[in-house]
Amino acid sequence: MNVAAHDSDTELLRRLRAGEEHAFVTLVDRYAASMLRIARMYVPSHAVAEEVVQETWLGVLRGIDGFEERSSLRTWVFRILVNRARTRGERERRTVPFATLAQDELDAPFTAVDADRFLPADHDRWPGHWALPPERWDDSPVRHLDVMHLRTRLADAVAALPETQRLVVTMRDLEGFDAAETAAALGLSEGNQRVLLHRARSRLRKELEEVRHG
Repeated sequence: MNVAAHDSDTELLRRLRAGEEHAFVTLVDRYAASMLRIARMYVPSHAVAEEVVQETWLGVLRGIDGFEERSSLRTWVFRILVNRARTRGERERRTVPFATLAQDELDAPFTAVDADRFLPADHDRWPGHWALPPERWDDSPVRHLDVMHLRTRLADAVAALPETQRLVVTMRDLEGFDAAETAAALGLSEGNQRVLLHRARSRLRKELEEVRHG
């Protein structure tokens, strides 16, 4: 999290502990939409996701005085959310535990994109990043239609990702969490978070290239 955001959370936390109602409204406005999107990825319906978010807010209110500030306020809130959503999702859908899913995905063979498409791990500035980024599209009306089609295809591709990859790439690339926050919220090591993010981005890059050249 950047310094400005951290300072903002620090002030908000002070006001929350002082019992300011408007501070809680600010917190809800800031994170509710993202929380609902993340919760929906664990549970089978929008209604259940809304219940999970409400349960999370109750947990935040009950636990705010005991929050030890070992992480950012946002990370703490989303950790509560993920724990509740994960438990509710496993109960509602009777799925295997999240940790098992994550390990299965990490252990699975992976060949979405050739390794030489990436910069080496010891690159001095961008280790592991794409060697060549996607080409920039022009701004013609036809391209706008292409972009709309691309967004639909990518949204479908994100939805089709294995569960933990979908969660990691959503938090990193759609919700703006950094690596440490994502790992903490999902209960992953930072190394495993990087692997899952790399695999998700690789699958999405492959989809992007198929749309462009298909």
